[in-house]
Amino acid sequence: MLLDGSLEVDNNAAERAIKPFVIGRKNFLFANTAKGAASSANIYSIVETAKANKLVVERYLVHLFNNLLKIDISNSESLEDLMPWSNKIPENMKIKDRK
Repeated sequence: MLLDGSLEVDNNAAERAIKPFVIGRKNFLFANTAKGAASSANIYSIVETAKANKLVVERYLVHLFNNLLKIDISNSESLEDLMPWSNKIPENMKIKDRK
């Protein structure tokens, strides 16, 4: 018996998060190389992580790709600033909560 009231009573959120993968399953058959499959997995990971962090995905991707060119990859701190959960992500990329 679980006593923690903050736990979800179902796994609907998890199922909704993987729905794009289920729908796209047949499309993945066309990633006929391991490199192509890895690239697809990387993009899906970035997109779904942006969604989970309540970002406007298109704006975030533009921001990410524009700024990846400008950073020193060996500096993990500058890379951390581009992560979807970073406090340094501009406000115009965040989905506003409706209250």
